[in-house]
Amino acid sequence: MTATQEPSALNFECETGNYHTFCPISCVAWLYQKIEDSFFLVIGTKTCGYFLQNAMGVMIFAEPRYAMAELEEGDISAQLNDYEELKRLCLQIKRDRNPSVIVWIGTCTTEIIKTDLEGLAPKLESEIGIPIVVARANGLDYAFTQGEDTVLAAMANRCPDKVPVAETEKNERNAIAKLLNFGKKKEDVAQDESEYVDHPPLVLFGSLPDPVVTQLTLELKRQGIKVSGWLPAKRFTELPVLEEGYYVSGVNPFLSRTATTLMRRRKCKLIGSPFPIGPDGTRAWIEKICSVFGITPKGLDEREAQIWEGLEDYVKLIRGKSVFFMGDNLLEVSLARFLVRCGMTVQEIGIPYMDKRYQAAELILLEKTCKEMGSPLPSIVEKPDNYNQLQRIYELKPDLVITGMAHANPLEARGINTKWSVEFTFAQIHGFTNARDILELVTRPLRRNNNLKDLGWDKLVREDAKV
Repeated sequence: MTATQEPSALNFECETGNYHTFCPISCVAWLYQKIEDSFFLVIGTKTCGYFLQNAMGVMIFAEPRYAMAELEEGDISAQLNDYEELKRLCLQIKRDRNPSVIVWIGTCTTEIIKTDLEGLAPKLESEIGIPIVVARANGLDYAFTQGEDTVLAAMANRCPDKVPVAETEKNERNAIAKLLNFGKKKEDVAQDESEYVDHPPLVLFGSLPDPVVTQLTLELKRQGIKVSGWLPAKRFTELPVLEEGYYVSGVNPFLSRTATTLMRRRKCKLIGSPFPIGPDGTRAWIEKICSVFGITPKGLDEREAQIWEGLEDYVKLIRGKSVFFMGDNLLEVSLARFLVRCGMTVQEIGIPYMDKRYQAAELILLEKTCKEMGSPLPSIVEKPDNYNQLQRIYELKPDLVITGMAHANPLEARGINTKWSVEFTFAQIHGFTNARDILELVTRPLRRNNNLKDLGWDKLVREDAKV
């Protein structure tokens, strides 16, 4: 292949073997808000506590349901009894909050000193009468968003088997049905139920805000597909029933361990599909689920076209421009595919961790999208070396770099537009109706700098940065 030829297939590389990303214990920021009857106990050092206070302080608008169990010298040197200390803390949590579940988040320190959290939890659970779920979200093994993955994988083992229950109890446990049928008459509810096609039970996994859960559930309902439950549920007591042969589908690309747990331990069938991010991804996600259940999708052409029409005012700002992903939250491949569909050129996709099996359908759609849009195929660099990446950025001169917070200001000082990747983690980006929110984030730095140029301030800002 000559230097001028474009690659005919996606190129995968792995550079340093290091994760340049946030600590995964930050997953408690969104999980404690999602699971309303939970309490998260992070077992680590003062450094972990400082991180949670500083990194999550901007995200908390109500009293949080999480705490730090700070390890002291006595804990690390094994002079204190781990069981008694954790029992004391959990009894205090029970007395003050009385949650339905306590989630122990293991950190790097508990890994290094080999604290047997999995061995301690069952004994303490039976003693205090509250379920204790152990999740290892340490930064030694996991990248930023994979903290959620370890929590959901642990919770998948707590999902109930299918058991005969009274109809009233069944209705109480089906949180999705309650959410969709709120305020409806019994006759209307019965009519809605008749709209569903007869298909095997489907459970979706991935932590999303309630409005997005409702949107995706309704999108599938339009195709006659009934969602039996979500993992995680709004309450721990409403975890979905999982029986052998149930179908499961993930909504986020960083949940590969949860998918593996559902397949291997719960004997569920995984629907391998692109993820519902952007109109193109959402359509492909729905079409894949429909194909598995033998349903012919209806109205998706018009639905997607309508969404793209409404996005044109944003798309025209980025069409023909280039973007470079440094890698942070494992959403990079899905976002890159969507931006290629918007007309951008993706120069490189940096990603902390790449599971080619779980993201297989997304990678195929990325390749297909690049060919359809006439865009060159990007290189996918796992665990990128930051120094090498910066050299490539200086050489390629992208119009936008989506990066972790550590590199944003230095790149801005050198005249390179940046966007924090963490903002995509906390924004509502799933489904047809939230595609506008993705483009709002992507175009914001471009619009800001265009405004600065119009005012003649851009040169002044760069001179100040050099000083």
